Amino acid sequence: MTHDLMIEARGLRKSFGPTVALDGIDLEVPAGAILGVLGPNGAGKTTAVRILTTLSIPDAGSARVAGHDVVREAAAVQRNIGVTAQDATLDEVLTGRENLVMIGRLSGLRRAQARLRAAELLDQFDLVDAADRVLKEYSGGMRRRLDLAAGLLTRPPVLFLDEPTTGLDPTSRVRMWEVIRGLVADGVTLLLTTQYLDEADELADRIVVIDHGRVIANGTSAELKTQTGGARLELTLSEVHTAAAQVLAPFVEGAVHVSHDGRRLRAPVRATTGLASTVVRALDDAGITVDDVELRQPSLDDVFFALTGHPTEEPDNADLEVARS
Repeated sequence: MTHDLMIEARGLRKSFGPTVALDGIDLEVPAGAILGVLGPNGAGKTTAVRILTTLSIPDAGSARVAGHDVVREAAAVQRNIGVTAQDATLDEVLTGRENLVMIGRLSGLRRAQARLRAAELLDQFDLVDAADRVLKEYSGGMRRRLDLAAGLLTRPPVLFLDEPTTGLDPTSRVRMWEVIRGLVADGVTLLLTTQYLDEADELADRIVVIDHGRVIANGTSAELKTQTGGARLELTLSEVHTAAAQVLAPFVEGAVHVSHDGRRLRAPVRATTGLASTVVRALDDAGITVDDVELRQPSLDDVFFALTGHPTEEPDNADLEVARS
Protein backbone atom coordinates (compact mmCIF):
# COMPACT_ATOMS: atom_id res chain seq x y z
CA MET A 1 0.00 0.00 0.00
CA THR A 2 1.24 3.49 -0.86
CA HIS A 3 2.53 5.05 2.35
CA ASP A 4 -0.04 7.86 2.55
CA LEU A 5 -3.07 5.74 1.61
CA MET A 6 -5.21 4.54 4.50
CA ILE A 7 -7.66 2.68 2.24
CA GLU A 8 -6.68 1.03 -1.03
CA ALA A 9 -8.61 -1.48 -3.12
CA ARG A 10 -7.64 -3.02 -6.44
CA GLY A 11 -9.96 -4.99 -8.72
CA LEU A 12 -12.52 -5.97 -6.07
CA ARG A 13 -15.08 -8.42 -7.37
CA LYS A 14 -18.00 -10.02 -5.56
CA SER A 15 -20.98 -11.99 -6.80
CA PHE A 16 -23.98 -13.46 -5.03
CA GLY A 17 -25.10 -16.30 -7.25
CA PRO A 18 -25.81 -14.85 -10.68
CA THR A 19 -25.86 -11.28 -9.32
CA VAL A 20 -22.60 -9.33 -9.76
CA ALA A 21 -22.36 -6.88 -6.86
CA LEU A 22 -18.83 -5.62 -7.58
CA ASP A 23 -17.21 -5.87 -10.98
CA GLY A 24 -13.57 -4.93 -10.40
CA ILE A 25 -13.61 -1.64 -8.52
CA ASP A 26 -10.56 0.38 -7.43
CA LEU A 27 -10.59 2.80 -4.47
CA GLU A 28 -7.99 5.02 -2.80
CA VAL A 29 -8.31 7.22 0.28
CA PRO A 30 -5.30 9.23 1.54
CA ALA A 31 -4.81 9.81 5.25
CA GLY A 32 -7.08 12.49 6.68
CA ALA A 33 -9.36 12.67 3.62
CA ILE A 34 -13.00 11.89 2.87
CA LEU A 35 -13.85 9.70 -0.10
CA GLY A 36 -17.49 9.85 -1.12
CA VAL A 37 -18.76 6.66 -2.76
CA LEU A 38 -21.86 7.69 -4.65
CA GLY A 39 -24.48 5.54 -6.32
CA PRO A 40 -28.10 4.39 -6.21
CA ASN A 41 -29.43 1.45 -4.19
CA GLY A 42 -27.95 -1.77 -5.48
CA ALA A 43 -24.90 -0.11 -7.05
CA GLY A 44 -22.47 -2.08 -4.85
CA LYS A 45 -21.59 0.52 -2.22
CA THR A 46 -22.49 -1.56 0.83
CA THR A 47 -20.79 -4.66 -0.59
CA ALA A 48 -17.57 -2.67 -0.96
CA VAL A 49 -17.82 -1.48 2.64
CA ARG A 50 -18.43 -5.01 3.91
CA ILE A 51 -15.26 -6.22 2.18
CA LEU A 52 -13.16 -3.30 3.41
CA THR A 53 -14.38 -3.84 6.99
CA THR A 54 -13.64 -7.63 6.86
CA LEU A 55 -17.32 -8.64 6.99
CA SER A 56 -17.16 -10.22 3.55
CA ILE A 57 -14.41 -11.84 1.48
CA PRO A 58 -13.95 -10.72 -2.14
CA ASP A 59 -14.11 -13.25 -4.96
CA ALA A 60 -11.13 -11.49 -6.57
CA GLY A 61 -8.94 -8.45 -6.08
CA SER A 62 -7.23 -7.12 -2.96
CA ALA A 63 -7.66 -4.39 -0.38
CA ARG A 64 -5.66 -2.88 2.45
CA VAL A 65 -6.88 -0.67 5.29
CA ALA A 66 -4.45 1.16 7.59
CA GLY A 67 -1.66 -0.87 6.01
CA HIS A 68 -3.24 -4.28 6.60
CA ASP A 69 -4.68 -6.78 4.14
CA VAL A 70 -8.42 -7.14 4.75
CA VAL A 71 -8.34 -10.93 4.25
CA ARG A 72 -4.98 -12.07 5.64
CA GLU A 73 -4.83 -9.49 8.47
CA ALA A 74 -8.50 -9.09 9.32
CA ALA A 75 -7.94 -8.74 13.07
CA ALA A 76 -5.44 -5.90 12.54
CA VAL A 77 -7.88 -4.14 10.23
CA GLN A 78 -10.64 -4.44 12.81
CA ARG A 79 -8.44 -2.79 15.44
CA ASN A 80 -7.97 0.24 13.22
CA ILE A 81 -11.49 0.93 12.00
CA GLY A 82 -14.84 2.20 13.16
CA VAL A 83 -18.04 1.39 11.27
CA THR A 84 -21.43 3.04 11.18
CA ALA A 85 -23.78 0.85 9.17
CA GLN A 86 -27.08 1.81 7.54
CA ASP A 87 -29.05 0.26 10.38
CA ALA A 88 -28.12 1.16 13.93
CA THR A 89 -26.83 -1.84 15.89
CA LEU A 90 -27.50 -0.46 19.36
CA ASP A 91 -29.66 -2.00 22.08
CA GLU A 92 -33.13 -0.43 22.31
CA VAL A 93 -33.61 -1.18 26.02
CA LEU A 94 -30.29 0.28 27.19
CA THR A 95 -29.55 3.95 27.74
CA GLY A 96 -27.21 5.83 25.46
CA ARG A 97 -24.50 5.68 28.09
CA GLU A 98 -25.02 1.98 28.74
CA ASN A 99 -24.80 1.24 25.02
CA LEU A 100 -21.47 3.03 24.70
CA VAL A 101 -20.00 1.44 27.83
CA MET A 102 -21.09 -2.02 26.67
CA ILE A 103 -19.52 -1.54 23.23
CA GLY A 104 -16.36 -0.19 24.85
CA ARG A 105 -16.10 -3.27 27.02
CA LEU A 106 -16.67 -5.55 24.03
CA SER A 107 -13.90 -3.66 22.23
CA GLY A 108 -11.43 -4.48 24.99
CA LEU A 109 -11.54 -1.36 27.15
CA ARG A 110 -11.48 -1.69 30.95
CA ARG A 111 -14.71 -0.62 32.67
CA ALA A 112 -13.25 2.69 33.88
CA GLN A 113 -11.83 3.41 30.42
CA ALA A 114 -15.14 2.57 28.77
CA ARG A 115 -17.09 4.85 31.10
CA LEU A 116 -14.64 7.72 30.58
CA ARG A 117 -14.66 7.32 26.82
CA ALA A 118 -18.48 7.10 26.78
CA ALA A 119 -18.70 10.38 28.70
CA GLU A 120 -16.31 12.06 26.26
CA LEU A 121 -18.32 10.94 23.25
CA LEU A 122 -21.67 11.86 24.75
CA ASP A 123 -20.31 15.36 25.23
CA GLN A 124 -18.72 15.49 21.76
CA PHE A 125 -21.98 14.49 20.07
CA ASP A 126 -24.19 16.73 22.21
CA LEU A 127 -25.98 13.81 23.85
CA VAL A 128 -25.26 14.52 27.52
CA ASP A 129 -28.87 15.45 28.32
CA ALA A 130 -30.09 12.18 26.75
CA ALA A 131 -27.29 9.99 28.08
CA ASP A 132 -29.43 8.19 30.65
CA ARG A 133 -32.56 7.81 28.53
CA VAL A 134 -33.27 4.46 26.90
CA LEU A 135 -32.52 4.32 23.20
CA LYS A 136 -36.15 3.80 22.13
CA GLU A 137 -36.84 7.36 23.31
CA TYR A 138 -34.20 8.84 20.97
CA SER A 139 -35.07 10.66 17.76
CA GLY A 140 -33.64 9.42 14.46
CA GLY A 141 -30.92 12.06 14.46
CA MET A 142 -29.91 11.24 18.05
CA ARG A 143 -29.71 7.52 17.20
CA ARG A 144 -27.41 8.19 14.23
CA ARG A 145 -25.14 10.37 16.36
CA LEU A 146 -24.98 7.71 19.06
CA ASP A 147 -24.25 5.05 16.43
CA LEU A 148 -21.42 7.20 15.08
CA ALA A 149 -20.11 7.71 18.62
CA ALA A 150 -20.11 3.93 19.10
CA GLY A 151 -17.86 3.57 16.07
CA LEU A 152 -15.34 5.95 17.62
CA LEU A 153 -14.98 4.37 21.04
CA THR A 154 -11.49 3.02 20.36
CA ARG A 155 -10.35 6.18 18.51
CA PRO A 156 -9.89 4.38 15.17
CA PRO A 157 -7.85 6.18 12.49
CA VAL A 158 -10.21 4.98 9.73
CA LEU A 159 -13.99 5.32 9.78
CA PHE A 160 -16.56 3.81 7.39
CA LEU A 161 -19.93 5.51 7.22
CA ASP A 162 -22.48 3.57 5.16
CA GLU A 163 -25.25 6.01 4.27
CA PRO A 164 -25.09 7.69 7.70
CA THR A 165 -27.88 10.23 7.08
CA THR A 166 -30.46 7.98 5.39
CA GLY A 167 -33.88 8.68 6.89
CA LEU A 168 -32.85 11.85 8.72
CA ASP A 169 -34.68 15.14 8.39
CA PRO A 170 -32.77 18.03 6.74
CA THR A 171 -31.77 19.64 10.06
CA SER A 172 -30.39 16.37 11.44
CA ARG A 173 -28.50 15.74 8.19
CA VAL A 174 -26.76 19.12 8.37
CA ARG A 175 -25.90 18.49 12.01
CA MET A 176 -24.39 15.13 11.09
CA TRP A 177 -22.34 16.81 8.36
CA GLU A 178 -20.87 19.14 10.98
CA VAL A 179 -19.91 16.16 13.13
CA ILE A 180 -18.25 14.44 10.16
CA ARG A 181 -16.25 17.55 9.27
CA GLY A 182 -15.04 17.73 12.85
CA LEU A 183 -13.83 14.13 12.78
CA VAL A 184 -11.77 14.73 9.64
CA ALA A 185 -10.34 17.92 11.15
CA ASP A 186 -9.08 15.70 13.98
CA GLY A 187 -7.25 13.50 11.46
CA VAL A 188 -9.69 10.64 10.87
CA THR A 189 -9.71 9.10 7.38
CA LEU A 190 -13.24 8.53 6.20
CA LEU A 191 -15.05 6.56 3.52
CA LEU A 192 -18.63 7.72 3.13
CA THR A 193 -21.23 5.95 1.01
CA THR A 194 -24.30 7.93 0.09
CA GLN A 195 -27.21 8.21 -2.31
CA TYR A 196 -27.36 11.96 -1.70
CA LEU A 197 -25.55 14.01 -4.31
CA ASP A 198 -25.55 17.13 -2.14
CA GLU A 199 -23.96 15.15 0.70
CA ALA A 200 -21.06 14.03 -1.48
CA ASP A 201 -20.72 17.58 -2.81
CA GLU A 202 -20.63 19.05 0.71
CA LEU A 203 -18.28 16.59 2.40
CA ALA A 204 -16.04 14.62 0.06
CA ASP A 205 -12.52 15.56 -1.03
CA ARG A 206 -12.93 13.12 -3.90
CA ILE A 207 -15.94 11.22 -5.23
CA VAL A 208 -16.19 7.78 -6.80
CA VAL A 209 -19.40 7.12 -8.72
CA ILE A 210 -20.47 3.46 -8.79
CA ASP A 211 -23.20 2.04 -11.00
CA HIS A 212 -23.93 -1.69 -11.44
CA GLY A 213 -20.82 -2.66 -9.49
CA ARG A 214 -18.37 -0.60 -11.55
CA VAL A 215 -16.58 2.68 -10.97
CA ILE A 216 -17.80 4.95 -13.75
CA ALA A 217 -16.15 8.18 -12.55
CA ASN A 218 -13.53 9.31 -10.05
CA GLY A 219 -12.49 12.85 -9.21
CA THR A 220 -13.19 15.97 -7.20
CA SER A 221 -16.66 17.46 -7.29
CA ALA A 222 -15.43 20.21 -9.62
CA GLU A 223 -13.72 17.70 -11.93
CA LEU A 224 -16.83 15.58 -12.20
CA LYS A 225 -19.04 18.57 -12.90
CA THR A 226 -16.72 19.56 -15.75
CA GLN A 227 -17.60 16.27 -17.47
CA THR A 228 -21.12 17.52 -18.18
CA GLY A 229 -19.70 20.08 -20.61
CA GLY A 230 -20.69 23.29 -18.88
CA ALA A 231 -23.80 25.16 -17.88
CA ARG A 232 -27.38 24.48 -18.86
CA LEU A 233 -30.02 26.85 -20.15
CA GLU A 234 -33.50 26.22 -18.77
CA LEU A 235 -36.56 28.21 -19.70
CA THR A 236 -40.34 28.09 -19.37
CA LEU A 237 -42.54 29.41 -22.17
CA SER A 238 -45.71 31.33 -21.48
CA GLU A 239 -47.46 28.93 -23.85
CA VAL A 240 -46.49 26.05 -26.11
CA HIS A 241 -44.71 27.09 -29.31
CA THR A 242 -43.36 24.46 -31.70
CA ALA A 243 -40.70 26.79 -33.14
CA ALA A 244 -39.02 27.49 -29.80
CA ALA A 245 -36.42 24.71 -30.11
CA GLN A 246 -35.40 25.95 -33.57
CA VAL A 247 -34.97 29.50 -32.26
CA LEU A 248 -32.74 28.23 -29.43
CA ALA A 249 -30.58 26.00 -31.65
CA PRO A 250 -27.97 28.69 -32.65
CA PHE A 251 -27.30 29.55 -28.99
CA VAL A 252 -26.79 26.07 -27.48
CA GLU A 253 -24.23 23.26 -27.68
CA GLY A 254 -26.46 20.24 -28.18
CA ALA A 255 -30.00 18.97 -28.45
CA VAL A 256 -32.84 21.03 -27.01
CA HIS A 257 -34.91 18.87 -24.64
CA VAL A 258 -38.61 19.67 -24.40
CA SER A 259 -40.91 18.47 -21.63
CA HIS A 260 -44.07 16.57 -22.43
CA ASP A 261 -46.21 19.62 -21.70
CA GLY A 262 -44.19 21.52 -24.33
CA ARG A 263 -43.51 24.58 -22.17
CA ARG A 264 -40.21 23.71 -20.50
CA LEU A 265 -37.00 23.56 -22.54
CA ARG A 266 -33.41 22.89 -21.57
CA ALA A 267 -30.11 22.57 -23.41
CA PRO A 268 -26.35 22.57 -22.66
CA VAL A 269 -24.46 25.83 -23.26
CA ARG A 270 -20.87 27.03 -22.93
CA ALA A 271 -20.65 30.81 -23.33
CA THR A 272 -22.99 32.30 -20.73
CA THR A 273 -22.20 36.06 -20.58
CA GLY A 274 -25.31 37.89 -21.72
CA LEU A 275 -26.81 34.67 -23.05
CA ALA A 276 -30.08 34.81 -21.13
CA SER A 277 -31.02 38.25 -22.43
CA THR A 278 -29.90 37.32 -25.97
CA VAL A 279 -32.10 34.21 -25.95
CA VAL A 280 -35.11 36.10 -24.59
CA ARG A 281 -34.74 38.75 -27.33
CA ALA A 282 -34.48 36.09 -30.03
CA LEU A 283 -37.61 34.35 -28.77
CA ASP A 284 -39.45 37.66 -28.49
CA ASP A 285 -38.53 38.51 -32.08
CA ALA A 286 -40.08 35.16 -33.08
CA GLY A 287 -43.28 36.00 -31.18
CA ILE A 288 -42.53 33.57 -28.34
CA THR A 289 -42.91 34.88 -24.78
CA VAL A 290 -41.02 33.48 -21.79
CA ASP A 291 -42.17 33.16 -18.17
CA ASP A 292 -38.79 32.17 -16.75
CA VAL A 293 -35.19 31.72 -17.91
CA GLU A 294 -32.25 30.40 -15.90
CA LEU A 295 -28.62 29.49 -16.50
CA ARG A 296 -27.62 26.62 -14.21
CA GLN A 297 -24.09 25.53 -13.51
CA PRO A 298 -23.69 21.72 -13.55
CA SER A 299 -24.50 19.83 -10.36
CA LEU A 300 -23.64 16.31 -9.29
CA ASP A 301 -27.18 15.37 -10.34
CA ASP A 302 -26.23 16.41 -13.86
CA VAL A 303 -22.97 14.45 -13.59
CA PHE A 304 -24.76 11.27 -12.55
CA PHE A 305 -27.30 11.62 -15.35
CA ALA A 306 -24.55 12.29 -17.91
CA LEU A 307 -22.58 9.23 -16.76
CA THR A 308 -25.40 6.72 -16.35
CA GLY A 309 -28.21 7.97 -18.54
CA HIS A 310 -30.60 7.97 -15.60
CA PRO A 311 -31.07 10.16 -12.49
CA THR A 312 -30.47 8.84 -8.99
CA GLU A 313 -34.13 9.47 -8.33
CA GLU A 314 -36.81 10.15 -10.91
CA PRO A 315 -38.03 13.75 -10.56
CA ASP A 316 -41.73 14.51 -10.74
CA ASN A 317 -41.44 15.80 -14.31
CA ALA A 318 -38.66 13.57 -15.53
CA ASP A 319 -40.02 12.58 -18.94
CA LEU A 320 -38.30 14.61 -21.61
CA GLU A 321 -38.25 14.38 -25.36
CA VAL A 322 -35.52 15.54 -27.70
CA ALA A 323 -36.81 18.13 -30.12
CA ARG A 324 -35.32 17.62 -33.57
CA SER A 325 -35.04 20.79 -35.53
